[in-house]
Amino acid sequence: MRAHVDLLHRLSGAHTRCILGMMSGTSLDGLDMALCAVTGCGLSTRVELLGFESVPYDDAFRDRVRRVFARRQIDQLDLALLNVHIAEVHAAMVNRFLAHRAHPRVDLLASHGQTVFHAPVNGHGLAGEPNATLQLGDGDHLAVRTGRITVCDFRQKHVAIGGEGAPLALYGDYLLFSSDREDRLLLNIGGIANVTFLPRSGDTCGPMATDTGPGNTLLDAGSRHLFGVPFDRDGLLAARGQALPALLERWLGDPYFAATFPLSTGPERFSWAMVTDALKAASKGHNNPYDVMRTLTELSAQTIAAAIRRLHRPDMPTTLYASGGGADNPVLMDRIGALLPYVPIRRIDALGISAAAKEAVLFAVLANETVAGTPQPDLQGLPWVGMGKIAFPG
Repeated sequence: MRAHVDLLHRLSGAHTRCILGMMSGTSLDGLDMALCAVTGCGLSTRVELLGFESVPYDDAFRDRVRRVFARRQIDQLDLALLNVHIAEVHAAMVNRFLAHRAHPRVDLLASHGQTVFHAPVNGHGLAGEPNATLQLGDGDHLAVRTGRITVCDFRQKHVAIGGEGAPLALYGDYLLFSSDREDRLLLNIGGIANVTFLPRSGDTCGPMATDTGPGNTLLDAGSRHLFGVPFDRDGLLAARGQALPALLERWLGDPYFAATFPLSTGPERFSWAMVTDALKAASKGHNNPYDVMRTLTELSAQTIAAAIRRLHRPDMPTTLYASGGGADNPVLMDRIGALLPYVPIRRIDALGISAAAKEAVLFAVLANETVAGTPQPDLQGLPWVGMGKIAFPG
């Protein structure tokens, strides 16, 4: 055991650490792996992306996760076994990924795990109960199966200090993308969309990150339930429909969209059941499935744009940098652009990190801070802490 502690101590003082960031989101599309050379820490952090791969999950894996995903009533045996199963599947993916890369070392794994339930107070509404969130994919199994020190379970410390456990993008965004030349909005459209505002002043009271609401989660659910495909590639399904005003108005009336920032949410709130309930209430006739897809796309676009308007003033020049799967949906991105005509929109690639790899890179940065970081100013009123538990391979 001491050998692992000694190694961790040496890594904490090294000039550069090689960290494999791992991210699996609520879309359940696969595991993103970003191999990063991370130099320095805090605001001096620099990242070189050495390799990236997104390995898709097979249908059997997705089906097994969905037995517990965002469900309040589950079989606890499914939950316990899945915690190990996810770690072993991820470990096999990591080992295959690294076997094809001739890099001298990989110092750390940074594993986000798979979120199966997110329960902020704004979601569960239970008086006297705290924020909570749960990610599966046991770090000890991952460390043992890969033979590498693993930093995992990042979100619990954020909850422990008073946060909601999401979005954690604020911390990595602040370290990597703060600029003294321009105000920046960093939009990530995964299953749930989140946006970070970084003012050029560097004022630590100014940065803000919040979940805006559904990104791809309802679009993916609609694609599966209405068309039998995993997602709306290039927005082609939505492009064939027209938004349904009554449905859109109903969904926009959700109290979440008027609540005070920062917020977090998940598929527990924005689920396919929400869609089917609204369809039943809105009309006794048949709803064109293409119209439903267009309406869901409009819901994501309008709530993203509304959140961005709340985060900064239109008279302050700001550039928006987009990432996540939704950034590849031209129908969704065109609508966001039309709703924010005064905001130039670019992909995050323009800042040196690929849009596909960004979230995995951010968890590599969080692991780097846990091992080698020093205290930074408070963000969103919460103290800067090292997020992530450390699991040794032996």
